[in-house]
Amino acid sequence: MSAEAALLCAVDPAGLGGVALRCAAGPQRDAWLAGFRALMGQTPWRRIPPDLPDNRLLGGLDLTATLALGRPVAEAGVLAAVNGGTLVIAMAERMPSGTAARIASVMDAHAVVIERESVAFNAESRFCTLMLDEGIEADEKAPPALLERLAFHVLPGEAPPDIDLSEARALLPAVTMADEFIAALTAAAMALGIASPRAVLLALNAARAAAALDGREVVEKADAELAARLVLAPRATMAPPPPDGEEEEQEPPPPPPEQNQDEPPPPVEQAPLPDPKELEELLLAAAAANLPTDLLDKAKLAALTSRTGGGRAGEARAQAKRGRPIGSRAGEPRGDARMAVLDTLRAAAPWQSIRAKPAHARIAIRREDFRIRRYKQKNEVTAIFAVDASGSSALNRLAEAKGAVELLLADCYVRRDRVALIAFRGSRAEVLLPPTQALARAKRSLAGMPGGGPTPLASGIDAAVELAAAERRAGRSALIVLMTDGRANIARDGAPGHTRANLDALDAARAMRAAGVSCILLDTAPRPQPTARALAEAGAAIYLPMPMADAARMARAAGAAAQRLTS
Repeated sequence: MSAEAALLCAVDPAGLGGVALRCAAGPQRDAWLAGFRALMGQTPWRRIPPDLPDNRLLGGLDLTATLALGRPVAEAGVLAAVNGGTLVIAMAERMPSGTAARIASVMDAHAVVIERESVAFNAESRFCTLMLDEGIEADEKAPPALLERLAFHVLPGEAPPDIDLSEARALLPAVTMADEFIAALTAAAMALGIASPRAVLLALNAARAAAALDGREVVEKADAELAARLVLAPRATMAPPPPDGEEEEQEPPPPPPEQNQDEPPPPVEQAPLPDPKELEELLLAAAAANLPTDLLDKAKLAALTSRTGGGRAGEARAQAKRGRPIGSRAGEPRGDARMAVLDTLRAAAPWQSIRAKPAHARIAIRREDFRIRRYKQKNEVTAIFAVDASGSSALNRLAEAKGAVELLLADCYVRRDRVALIAFRGSRAEVLLPPTQALARAKRSLAGMPGGGPTPLASGIDAAVELAAAERRAGRSALIVLMTDGRANIARDGAPGHTRANLDALDAARAMRAAGVSCILLDTAPRPQPTARALAEAGAAIYLPMPMADAARMARAAGAAAQRLTS
């Protein structure tokens, strides 16, 4: 697949956008990149890091020339220099969404347009993008804005052959496609749950490129099937519906009548296009053959991470005094603020021709030119496990909770996150494990987790919210992972009774929602419970019915949400 994607993309680089490669660095990826570079010939090749600043990416004021000449001089960026060639983005999973949006805008407009810093710049820019995604976890992905614009999402396999594609590129503008293939690819995209029309347009371009690569001016069924496999299948969000029942066998057509040998043979007719329904099922079958095996898990993780990123808990501290630089802002370098020297000079340079320079000074800088550095510091995250430890049926859940916390602690050493454990049973909730990163201490606390008794669900939620509030006051984000079947029978004041206990639990969930704390509710009942779903809705929590959940699956779900909070 990767070799076919490289050939098609080299035939129509701008029309297909490019290729997203999800693979760690290694000889296999280097061989694929070398083969693709050979296919592109003597065209520009630019490799950029994920955090390239805007003045290098898009262009802007040439500070050196401006200060030397005394007038604003524009400087072209990487996107203008790569026109007609290939842009390679290293570690694309780390690219900020703003940088990805600016590259996507240039890809859509096929031009770089700049009007800032007293300079105006407009240059044509058509290029092919190779995104090198080295993410390991399921939620470590390249920016969606760029993924949507790249036709192929593949793993680097066999390197593409070194062939001459000049004839295919010359033939591409003349390639035509029948309406039946356009309708079939559109229907296949809808059946696979692909909502974006851009995917269909990329599939059509891929089919045309496949025909040109084969030296034909008309798209055939094999070209459409190849486009469905390469473009539509990796974007699928749902499995295609099963095909209809086998059609009844039709009687074979009667043999053609015998013709007189003196009569001229009938004209050869072009082969008819396949039936639209048959063609749609063929394309669906071709795409289904390449569906990812963990399709449903990826869909759940995507829903999980999309909802836990918002709110105050997911904010990174953009006004931090240290961390990763994210640009500059107007201001004076007082206290701990650090001056951005180049940005200050860049702000002052356009005005040098009309400013009076002080004696023995080459540059006139005023107070309004001062720029200070802005930093973005990654928030620490505390995952608070609130576990229903009531009743004999909870014993298995406790064992799974212990395993999940230990798995999360292993990730904490990498991400510097913290884990806490709360067990609620009997008449109250108890903090068994305060927020910590110490693995030995966590294992000792987990070993002594008790079980049995009634369910004080409201007290468990209150204890988790109180602990989350303390973590947020300390400058850390908090994520509550609530493991329960939602069936409370002990009220806040310790009185027994299902009705009052459930009302108190709903009130506690609403208080959690008002506090803005992110929460995942894992329904641990053998069957999904309406009470647990209602509790999740009251608390604006993510509801995951997991009757067969194990430690690894619970840790993966909570870890994905925690990772999103730190991004």
